[in-house]
Amino acid sequence: MAGLTQFLSDVDLTLSGLDSPAVRLWIDRNQDGSITGSTGYELSTDGRHALIRSVAVHPDARRSNYGTALALFALNAAAAEGAGRAWLFSRRSGLFWQKLGFIPADRRELAAALAGTHQVRLFTGTGQLDREVAWTRPLESE
Repeated sequence: MAGLTQFLSDVDLTLSGLDSPAVRLWIDRNQDGSITGSTGYELSTDGRHALIRSVAVHPDARRSNYGTALALFALNAAAAEGAGRAWLFSRRSGLFWQKLGFIPADRRELAAALAGTHQVRLFTGTGQLDREVAWTRPLESE
């Protein structure tokens, strides 16, 4: 977990709840064991909504569609688990998420749908929620 924590910290992503069994995380590594990418999500209490999080690519590993593949992996896994809608916070990567079908969303609506998630609890408790940009899209199960 320490390697992932440092990796996500280096790319300025939220660390809250990474060690929780409720947060599903996947790590991709290169041949020497260094983390090249990560992806994950956390479901709402009712399982209908997924908060996509921890989608990151190491600068040395950036290549065509790698980030997209990581994001789609999490989206497909959340849909397979029964979620019908994906949500996320992103102030810097809106264009990336729009290419994957996300549209701007009301951050308070996101917070209501995913009130029990670690990231929403952190952002609500610290007042950071008011500075965040929310995105959403429907999910399709395969």
